[in-house]
Parts: sequence; structure tokens; C-alpha cells
Amino acid sequence: MVIIKYFVHGTTTDNSNHLSTGWLPGILSEKGIMQGIELAQIIKEQHFDVVFCSDLTRAVESAKLNFYNRDIEIIRDKRIRECNYGDYNGKDSKLVDYATHIDKQFPNGESLKDVEKRIKDFIIFLKKNYQDKIVAIVAHRAPQLALDVITNNKTWEQVLADDWRKTKSWQPGWEYLIK
Repeated sequence: MVIIKYFVHGTTTDNSNHLSTGWLPGILSEKGIMQGIELAQIIKEQHFDVVFCSDLTRAVESAKLNFYNRDIEIIRDKRIRECNYGDYNGKDSKLVDYATHIDKQFPNGESLKDVEKRIKDFIIFLKKNYQDKIVAIVAHRAPQLALDVITNNKTWEQVLADDWRKTKSWQPGWEYLIK
């Protein structure tokens, strides 16, 4: 079994400006930097064998803040990137409607099922290389939702309805068990 503790990156300047960053790097806002520092304090006693983060700047910077001053490897992996919103990367967040892009790709981008496929590949990699380990992941919304679909046997419609961003139920990490 692999234990995953999933952390989302901190608030970005795009988030504050109601823009959907997608595959653009993104920059942490002052709030996002503070969130990263505060999360580091909350999780400082928790053990992790390795940290994986998306290769997008906002996730890399969040991972560095979350695990600052810890002797732990942080590995960047593009498979855990946010959904590619294609033509909508960097555009008004109202354009990015996950419910209509479960199967249908964003114009010149991906669908949520495409993200799910990437996450399944990443999970196979974890099972092969990190059995009986505790793995921290610092990434984005769509990969987390895909983990919910895969590990909790839920539909995309269910995970979208239950998304903590809608229910305002943030927590300092979500746990997923990969068997």
C-alpha cells in the first residue's frame, strides 16, 4: 500500500484575479506564501518519505514552503499538473467549467478524463516504486479530483459536487490509500 497525503498549492495572483492558470506557471500571491509557511508549521511533525509536486511554478514554490528546512526530496512530475485548459489558460475563470469538460476537452486542451489517465499512470508508478511509503503530493484541483475518482470509486459528477472548494471545507492535507 502507498499512503498519499495530498496538499494543494497556495493561492496565486491568478486566483485572486479570477483567472484560471491551467498549464501556465502561476505565481503565489502574498496570501499563498503565507499559506505555505502556515501549512509547514501544521505538518512539521508528520513523516513523509518523499514529496512529489507538479512541475508548474506555483506547486514547486508551495512544496518548497511546505517542506522548508526538512531533509526530504522534492521531485517535480508533470503527470500531476493541473488540467490543460488550452485556449482558456490564463483567461477568466468563468470560462473553465469542469462539469462540461469531463469527457470533452477544453479547446486545444484536455478533459478531466485525460487528467484521470495521467493520474492513473502516476499511481502505477507509485505502486511500483513507493510500496509501504508515505508520499506527499503538492499539486492542483483536477489531479486531486482524479484521485478521488480513482481511489474512492466515485463518478466525476460526485467528486465535483463534493469538492471541498464548493463546500468550503479546506483541510491541511487529504489522505488517499493506494492498494
